[in-house]
Amino acid sequence: MQIRLRSLSEPKLIFGGNYTHFDPKIALSKAGPVDRRASDLKRIPVALVGPESELEAALKWIEKLGAPLIDSANNALRFPNFPGTTKAFACHFDIDTRFVRALPEKEYLMAMAKSGTEQFEGLLDVYGSVIAGLFGDAGPAVVVVCFPEDLAELRVQNPRLSYSERRALQRRQDEADDFQLDLFESFSAKEKTAAAELFPQAEELLFRNFHRALKARCMVEKNAVPLQIIRRHTYISAEASQSDSARAWHLCTALYYKSSNIPWQPADLAPGTCFVGISFHHLKRRSGDILYASLAQAFSTDTEPFALKGETLPDRQVRDKQPYLMAAQAAGIVAKVVAQFRARTGTNPARVVVHKSSSFQPEEIDGFISGCGSSVPACDMVWMRPTGFRLIRRGTHEVERGMLACVEDEKTYLFTTGYVDWWKEYPGPHVPAPLEIAAANDTDIIERAREILALTKMNWNSADGMGRHPITLSFARQVGAIMTELDDDGEIQPLYRFYM
Repeated sequence: MQIRLRSLSEPKLIFGGNYTHFDPKIALSKAGPVDRRASDLKRIPVALVGPESELEAALKWIEKLGAPLIDSANNALRFPNFPGTTKAFACHFDIDTRFVRALPEKEYLMAMAKSGTEQFEGLLDVYGSVIAGLFGDAGPAVVVVCFPEDLAELRVQNPRLSYSERRALQRRQDEADDFQLDLFESFSAKEKTAAAELFPQAEELLFRNFHRALKARCMVEKNAVPLQIIRRHTYISAEASQSDSARAWHLCTALYYKSSNIPWQPADLAPGTCFVGISFHHLKRRSGDILYASLAQAFSTDTEPFALKGETLPDRQVRDKQPYLMAAQAAGIVAKVVAQFRARTGTNPARVVVHKSSSFQPEEIDGFISGCGSSVPACDMVWMRPTGFRLIRRGTHEVERGMLACVEDEKTYLFTTGYVDWWKEYPGPHVPAPLEIAAANDTDIIERAREILALTKMNWNSADGMGRHPITLSFARQVGAIMTELDDDGEIQPLYRFYM
């Protein structure tokens, strides 16, 4: 067997003053965020909501973020000290007393005393009404919501499903589990969980999750702003598994983005390119049918990332055990993305790159090209999926992140996880698992791999600056799961920051 290896350099990111670096923590400490204005200190109004018993500890933690926090981890390259929000983000998170809201104790305790759906809906009403009361022209930029541990994993069976629908979904989930078992046979439990993020899960419709139900409820309110859910292990050090510094880096990055700011941008992606991730999730329509719903996630350096609903598919529209789009459906969803890109930037994209987690069917290829039309000069289509392929290298280090392996000039594998040279460490517990990547049309697969690697650095929910999947697909399941809580016929909130 012939294997050709090529090491792709770690993509760089742009920060304040056009400073470029591949590690957000190092770069933010030196140059601040990419949208930083010279010598200006942004004051970002933040609201805090939760049970009375949680607010004092959460408030103290947020107030600590303005000052440096020392990290006690052994690897200072991976876990540098947090320099405080003033230096790292050129901002200060202000919590005005007007924006600190305790849940009404009587109503909260009454809801907690119930069980099942009554408890779920009661708590949703209590939290939702308090949060909605903060939305307004002079309101906060983001709402931090405290979840006691009882709520963090709260879920109930979906009461809107009939018995036959529930049985059908359970069968579908069993089939999906069997399919994924075959696909991920050599994966660890953690790797299986991460890989499954790319595939639709019937479980998202079988159960309602309180976290996503609250986000869905609040994002459709007038003048809504994003929510940042925090659990006790975020703001109580004694219960945390990470250091104060590590938790501060991640929380502040998320808060900065959710308050309508941009921490960093990719340095090497061509302007005018619109990257589109196409994914599927389950949705129950009013007619009672269980259908697949398609979703498009778009990313470009020219505009903020956004998401759009696509068409719903009958459950029989499956090939190779995966749902797919008919030509008209594929054309329609890409045409929507192009129109939204034009509305946001004033011009059509110069190129569209479509990402999927399953191979492209002939109908999809025709549809995506048709949807781009004559207004978009080029359209590339790249699929990627988890694989059992592994490489073991000689020596003490695992395969580097960014390694590209071409096997017999037929299959290509990209290691988006692996040994991180600037950390001098591999951050995973097992042998790195690559993504298999391939294109549906004639294109430079090495350049497409470079783009995928760059897009794995665009998760603003973390300060690590890397992930397993590109942003075009990494939040697909998260967005799709929240969509199961929304009205089938209504327009969705397009901005990513509401779903993170």
